[in-house]
Amino acid sequence: MKDDMRYLTFALGKGRLAKQTLELFEKIGITCEEMKDKNSRKLIFVNEEQKLKFFLSKGPDVPTYVEYGVADIGVVGKDTLLEEEKRAYEVLDLGFGKCRMCVCGPASAKELLKHHEMIRVASKYPKIAKDYFYNQKHQTVDIIKLNGSVELGPIVGLSDVIVDIVETGSTLRENGLEVLEEVCPISARMIVNQVSMKMESERIKKLIADLKEQLA
Repeated sequence: MKDDMRYLTFALGKGRLAKQTLELFEKIGITCEEMKDKNSRKLIFVNEEQKLKFFLSKGPDVPTYVEYGVADIGVVGKDTLLEEEKRAYEVLDLGFGKCRMCVCGPASAKELLKHHEMIRVASKYPKIAKDYFYNQKHQTVDIIKLNGSVELGPIVGLSDVIVDIVETGSTLRENGLEVLEEVCPISARMIVNQVSMKMESERIKKLIADLKEQLA
């Protein structure tokens, strides 16, 4: 690597997503040994040889770092991209972190969805919920933003249904709820800053090509 090369910076959503991303990157020869140290309190990890920097952040912040060019590349769930609506190129579906965004509730709520009734919808994702009900179903609803266990909404009578991510559905079943409608499939996506795409076109395109080959 040339000494005057600038670093490519990656923002990764903390937790399982970052772990799976790094495992995938290792397969195409991108490593960051510093990140393997579980006790490290560092916030930014560097691979000097490959001129790469990595940092971990909360999922919803990843698109912000990428939009403002603090990170060239980000990896985050599609749910976050839809909810945050930041300016960045979505370049790749990484295929892991698969789940579905769904409308869930007690079986009795099916009727309310059919008849376009004015209902209350609780969600951590008010933008996704609004877009789905207003633009796809053309149903006027009252959307309530919750940050914690959204399943509580229908159980305590705060809402008729919820819009949330469903992986296995076991939490729903345990609480007497079920999937009533599917909004969209969700998985981990790679996003790129719009300026970086032009300035670092060669390196980024090679990275995308290598990842595509690995995923195929």
